[in-house]
Amino acid sequence: MTSTVPALDTRTAEGSALQAVLLDMDGTLVDTEGFWWDVEVEVFASLGHTLDDSWRHVVVGGPMTRSAGFLIEATGADIGLAELSVLLNDGFERRIGRDLPLMPGAARLLAELTAHDIPTALVSASHRRIIDRVLKSLGPHHFALTVAGDEVPRTKPHPDPYLAAASGLGADPVRCAVVEDTATGVAAAESAGCHVVAVPSVAPITPAARRTVVGSLEEVDLPFLRGLVTHVG
Repeated sequence: MTSTVPALDTRTAEGSALQAVLLDMDGTLVDTEGFWWDVEVEVFASLGHTLDDSWRHVVVGGPMTRSAGFLIEATGADIGLAELSVLLNDGFERRIGRDLPLMPGAARLLAELTAHDIPTALVSASHRRIIDRVLKSLGPHHFALTVAGDEVPRTKPHPDPYLAAASGLGADPVRCAVVEDTATGVAAAESAGCHVVAVPSVAPITPAARRTVVGSLEEVDLPFLRGLVTHVG
């Protein structure tokens, strides 16, 4: 976990209890969920196996240990989890080195949060080596703190990453707004007690208590986020 945490002071607008914004990375800020699947297909093809497209919904949004473990079991590939993780991370780094498109509205939202001095964290199930590469495109100055999937005892769908991010920012989880794109990430944020904005990338997500579903980040701005957290609890 890396951090340059400012004091919270009185940064919430009058009438809003929002203390911090916590953002997922893959599929939320950068259009990379498809990249991961492409790399998984390529790696397993090199091992002599074909991935079933229906498995894509199983592996999306979770930790690499879960997705890689599932694919090893499903294909019967003769490879260990550690070795496969290296191959997948290597392949993904090569892929984002060629192209790393941001999701619509992502650059504008990050700039707005930064301009208003809103404590913001990047919270991803990806490993630190991947986050640091992506940050070069997103702009590390937009984030007071970043949490990687290989830096917490349990990553998404467990609440640990979002609890760590809120704690690192000195914020109460119930006064944090989280932006996520998968059911796995939404489950992690809700388990932590946060308000959630879901921007589905691969599979549909339904609205629920403390969960708002939008079509893209172009629908999300600071007044929208502040409106979600108008009281504690």
